[in-house]
Amino acid sequence: MTTQKLTGVGMLITLGIVYGDIGTSPLYVMNAIIDQAGRRELTTITPVMLGSISLIFWTLMLITTVKYILLAMRADNRHEGGIFALYALVRNRAKWLILPALIGGAALLADGTLTPAVTVTSAIEGLKNQTFGPFHFSGEQGWVLLVVTGILVGLFLVQRVGTQLIGWSFGPLMLIWFSFIGLVGLYNLAADPAILQALSPLYALNFLVSPDNRQGVFILGSIFLATTGAEALYSDMGQVGKRNIYGTWPFVYLMLMLSYLGQGAWMIRHAEQAGVNRLVNPFYAMVPSQWRLFAIGIATIAAIIASQALITGSYTLVHEAIGLKLLPRLRIKFPGNEISQLYISTVNWLLCLVTLSIVWFFRTSSNMEAAYGLAITITMLMTTLLLHAFLQQRGHRHLATLYVVAFGLLESLFLFASLAKFIRGGYVTLCLTLVILTVMVFWYYGNQRRSAHVAEDEHVSLLDFLPQLTALSGDERVPLFATNLVYVGHVTADYEIKRAVVYSILDQQPKRAAVYWFVTVNETDTPYECSYAVKTLGTDNVMDVQLYLGFKKPQRLNVYLRQIVNDLLASGNLADQTPRYASEPGRQVGNFKFVMLNQQLQDLGAQDDLPPLDRWLIGGRLLLQRISLSPQHWYGLEFSDVVEERVPLFIAHAPDRTLRRR
Repeated sequence: MTTQKLTGVGMLITLGIVYGDIGTSPLYVMNAIIDQAGRRELTTITPVMLGSISLIFWTLMLITTVKYILLAMRADNRHEGGIFALYALVRNRAKWLILPALIGGAALLADGTLTPAVTVTSAIEGLKNQTFGPFHFSGEQGWVLLVVTGILVGLFLVQRVGTQLIGWSFGPLMLIWFSFIGLVGLYNLAADPAILQALSPLYALNFLVSPDNRQGVFILGSIFLATTGAEALYSDMGQVGKRNIYGTWPFVYLMLMLSYLGQGAWMIRHAEQAGVNRLVNPFYAMVPSQWRLFAIGIATIAAIIASQALITGSYTLVHEAIGLKLLPRLRIKFPGNEISQLYISTVNWLLCLVTLSIVWFFRTSSNMEAAYGLAITITMLMTTLLLHAFLQQRGHRHLATLYVVAFGLLESLFLFASLAKFIRGGYVTLCLTLVILTVMVFWYYGNQRRSAHVAEDEHVSLLDFLPQLTALSGDERVPLFATNLVYVGHVTADYEIKRAVVYSILDQQPKRAAVYWFVTVNETDTPYECSYAVKTLGTDNVMDVQLYLGFKKPQRLNVYLRQIVNDLLASGNLADQTPRYASEPGRQVGNFKFVMLNQQLQDLGAQDDLPPLDRWLIGGRLLLQRISLSPQHWYGLEFSDVVEERVPLFIAHAPDRTLRRR
C-alpha cells in the first residue's frame, strides 16, 4: 500500500496508528481538571465546565489543528515528520538549530514513556468497585497494577510484527472507539445543549481570570493534556502519509469535542447529586450503566493504541537521530514493506522497562496525570523555533515572525503553567530528558570536536597508495595475512578514505593480501534492492566495491562478497584463488579476513593541547562507540574471521615552541 495516497484503507490504518495518544485524552483530561480544582462541592460547577471545555476546544484548535496539522505537516522530509526530520530540513540555515533539535527530541522521547502508563492505567481503573453479573472488582490498586503490567508487556512483545499489521487490526477498533465516545457525548449533550456556548473563546479567556478558577493560569497544566499527542501525531506522519491525516482529523476532532462537551453537560446536571465530587472519572460516569462494561473494554483497547502511537513515533525519532549522527548506531529491522515501518529492539525494551517502572512508581493514574505533560511543552517550544526557521527558509518572513511570536508566547504560557508539575512527578521525565540529552550531546558534539582536531591529512587518496599496495601484495618476504583482506568504510567518489585504513595496512606490521577490498555499504529506499559496482582502479588486486542494499535486505557482507568474487573470477577480472587445501571440492575462492578499526585517542590524559571540554566530549563519544552495536553485528559478521584493531585517532598537535636542542 502506498501510504502517501488518500484512501479509505489508508485512513483506517491512520486511525489505528496515529491517534491513540490524543484520542484517549478524554479518559483523563476532565478528571485531571477536577482533581486540580480540588473536587470540592461546587455551586459554580457551570462556569468551571464552560471555561475548561472552552480552553480545551481552543487549545486543540490552535496547537493541534493550526500548528501541527496545517503548518508542521507541510515541513516533511521525504514524507517523514517529527522534530528530527524538521531539523534535517533547516540545519544548514544556522548551526545553533541543533540545540532545539537535541532538547526537543530528548524531551519527547522521555515524556512519551508516561503515555502508555497513564492511558492503560486510566482505562483499567474504570473496573474498580464495579459489579458485572457475578463478577465484582474491588477498589484495591494492586490488581490494577498487575493487569496493566500484563497488557503493556504484551504490547511491547508484538511490536516486531510491524505497524502495518497492527494498523490493520487496530484501525477498525479505533473507529469504534471514536464513534462510541462521540455518540455517548452527544447523548449527554442533548440533555443540556447550553454547554455548546463553551465554544466561544470568551469563556476561555474569562475563566483564566475568574474567581471560580482558584488555580488561575496553572489550570492550563491540566488543559494541556488534551493536546499532548499532537507532537507524536507529527512524528508518525511517515507511517501513514499526511493526506490520510488530513482526511481523518476533522472526524477525530469532532468526536473528541463531543466527548468533552458530554462530560461537561453530565457534570453540570449532576452537580447537586451527593458524591459527585468523589467520582473516580467523569468519562465513565456519563456512560449509561448498561454500556459501562463495553466502555471499559473499548477504552482499554484505545489505551493500547495510544501506547502504539508513542512506540512507533519513538522508533521513527531514533531512526532519524541515528541518520543525523545524533545517536549511536542501533540494530534496526523493517517488518513491513515501507522504509518508515521499522522496529528497534533496543528502543522497544528500554521503553518497556521505563514505562513499567513509572507504573509501579506512581501507582495511580491521578499521580501520573499530575506529572504528565511537562517535558512535552519543552518539545513543542523547540518545534516552534525550528518551524520558524523553516518558514523563513521558504521566504515567508512575515508569517514566520507572526508564527514564532504567537505560538512562542502561547506555549511559554503552557510551560509556565506546567512547572507546578515538577514537584508532583514531573522531575522524573525531566531526569529522563537529561539522560537522553547527555547521550546525544556526547555523540554529536564529541564527533564535532574530534573532527575539529584531526590532522588535515586524516582523509587520503586511495590512488596515491596503489603502488605500495600492489608491491606489498607481491612481496613474498612478508607472510600472507589473508587471501582477501576486507575493510568496510566509506570510499568517496574521488577515492578518498580514512588515513587510519592505510595506517592499518602499511604501518607497523604490513598486512599482505592477494586482494584488498574496500567496501562501501549504501542503504537504499527500496526494500529488496541488492546490487553492486566494482572498480579495479587499474590493478588486479585493489577493489573498490559499492554495495547497494535495500532497507529490508540483511547486511551479510561475507555472503555478498563471496558471490562478488565468484562473479569476478568468472569474468576474468580476478586472478584464480583456488586454495591448496579445501573441504569443498572445486572451491575457487580463498579465505576472507575482515578488519574493523576501533579508533582510540593515543592517550586521552596526555593530550595537553586539547581543551578540557573537548577532551571530555571526545572521550565520551569514543566510550559510547565502544558500548554500542559493534560493526561485526551490524554487518552480520559474527561467525566470520574478524580482526578488531585499535588505531590512533589522528589528533593534530600544535608544535611546542618551548622545545630547544641542547
